[in-house]
Amino acid sequence: MTKISSKLVLITGGASGIGKLMGREILKRGGRLVIWDLNKIHLQQTLNEFEELGDVYGYTVDITNTLWVKEMAKQVEDEIGPVDILINNAGIVYGGYFHENTSEKIDKTMKVNAIAPMQLALNFLAGMMNRKLGHICNITSSAGLVSNPKMAVYAGSKWAATGWSDSLRLEMKQLKTGVAVTTVTPYYINTGMFAGVKSNIPILDQHKVALKVIRAIERNKVYLSMPWSMRFVRFSQGLFPIWFYDWFVGGVIGVYKTMDDFKGRK
Repeated sequence: MTKISSKLVLITGGASGIGKLMGREILKRGGRLVIWDLNKIHLQQTLNEFEELGDVYGYTVDITNTLWVKEMAKQVEDEIGPVDILINNAGIVYGGYFHENTSEKIDKTMKVNAIAPMQLALNFLAGMMNRKLGHICNITSSAGLVSNPKMAVYAGSKWAATGWSDSLRLEMKQLKTGVAVTTVTPYYINTGMFAGVKSNIPILDQHKVALKVIRAIERNKVYLSMPWSMRFVRFSQGLFPIWFYDWFVGGVIGVYKTMDDFKGRK
């Protein structure tokens, strides 16, 4: 079990969406909260909103800038203390077919969704291992398990993040470090990030997702897939021929058409 009370928790993208909701849950449990976000206005609004709930600190950080991340990680530890729990939550998505993307969009998506979580973990992991105490939670996506048209770059970044996250878990277990790793693979969430998406599978409520993630951290869950049906994705991919899987997932359930009217967050 991971106890949140009195622990220092850092959340990226913590000034909006499920990041903000998770931050509130952290403070409710007596944790100390550090928010990293690129949006200065949202960050200050969240700090003002949370200041009476507990110890909360905010930093404006571009997590795609490796040098900036390294400097800010040191600043947090110098000014506040060692990070006990890291929640890699920040994410970005561009819709459209792969050939419609630009090199800049591809580069930014990979940096935010795949590379930045690794860089953050790298900066805080040594301290966690030395203390034999820590938890890293990586919010990836069901797109890290299921291929989908019009989100090839996003899916690619989330497949990378999912594979890295669970490999890290195995390493921490093999080395007996005392550091837990939780990989979260949710379906679409109603935060506005995927505005315009139409799905036969119910879109997840952000409040419920945030609460489930915090509970998963507390219980040291290895994987948290939402909804429950996502747990059978890998099993189905291995059991059925590709043509049948595509027909069922893409045609019957309609997953392959969910991004047709995607607009995203403005």
